[in-house]
Amino acid sequence: MSIKGRFARWLLLPLCCLASLAVAQQALAPVEARVPFAPAPVTGTDQRIHLAYELHVTNIYGDTGPLKLQELDVYADDGRAPIVRFGADDLARMTRPAPAEHAPVLIDAGKRVVIYVWLSLAAKSPIPRTLHHRMSFTTSTHKTELLDGVPLLLGTAAPVLIGPPLRGGWWLAHEGPGNPHSHHWGSLVAVNGQVTIPQRYALDLVGIDPRGHVVRADVKEIGKSRHADWIGYGADVLAVADGVVRDARDGETEHPPLSPQAEPTSLTARGLFGNYVVLEIQPGVFASYAHLQRGSVKVHVGDHVRRGQLLARLGQSGSSSAPHLHFQLSNAARFEGSEGLPFRFDRFDLLGPETEAQLFGQGTPWTPQPIQHRQAEMPLNDVVIGFSALP
Repeated sequence: MSIKGRFARWLLLPLCCLASLAVAQQALAPVEARVPFAPAPVTGTDQRIHLAYELHVTNIYGDTGPLKLQELDVYADDGRAPIVRFGADDLARMTRPAPAEHAPVLIDAGKRVVIYVWLSLAAKSPIPRTLHHRMSFTTSTHKTELLDGVPLLLGTAAPVLIGPPLRGGWWLAHEGPGNPHSHHWGSLVAVNGQVTIPQRYALDLVGIDPRGHVVRADVKEIGKSRHADWIGYGADVLAVADGVVRDARDGETEHPPLSPQAEPTSLTARGLFGNYVVLEIQPGVFASYAHLQRGSVKVHVGDHVRRGQLLARLGQSGSSSAPHLHFQLSNAARFEGSEGLPFRFDRFDLLGPETEAQLFGQGTPWTPQPIQHRQAEMPLNDVVIGFSALP
């Protein structure tokens, strides 16, 4: 081919190919990166649309040395500009294992980190069909290397719409969606060749009184409190939808409130949940209720239940330091090997945020915001919700 012919061929290259060539000329990071479970968009109590997923990034070669994670850009569909950019400080807050305070994310040779990505879109924004990622790293010799890819096809099914899991009362949605450092989203379960997050969108629903406290006003020493002193203890636990009982357990001992907890015997429902019920509410969609009161479970495996039916009562069995209801949706009846799914309560009341310290009367007293009646939303981390005013 003549020089003129080669020049003409270059002129015919589309701009996207030229951009790809420019990327290829940069040093490509020697990492493997993947998203094990694609997110589905869900509307939260901030009335924004959220996507929650995890990027697993592994520094493959033993002689690479540590890679410092500098930046992560997320692109939607065919967009040329990122819809969000996370800098080094952001990534330090999003990553497990978490780096030391004020330290960058370093991925040592042969090691993996997990980046917990929480994307928030305005309520009326178009929802992407696909995402892709661009990450930059710095080597120990101050060389910059780039990852450009990790395509992700988003889930298209709308999150399940469900009814209340509890009858009446006000409840703090503690350790809830959006908090990568919670023991729910932040807990990877590795078993039999799989790494999953069964509790990705789980809630710990903690009963509170009008002061925002978890124990009754006449309790002087919370360390000596009894189950009956806790506001939510014994509350009715309800089926959130019609379904079939796929697993259930009763008879497990309840621990005294705030007592030391032994390590779980296994990362399974039987090792963690104490007394529990698992309902299949749609094909491949399972609602789990954990830490139930001993002797209160009303259903058995194979029973068909109706939405609003009494299943059990709130207690403190299993791996639980205080009375509360652990509630989650997942894609399998078993805890291990399942992935947590987003959901929406069809109706509930929102009373604003509350902190864990305020539960115990510490710091600024909790003041409920004017009640807002919400529909088809998922409670986010540390907001107070109520079901008492609903028909």
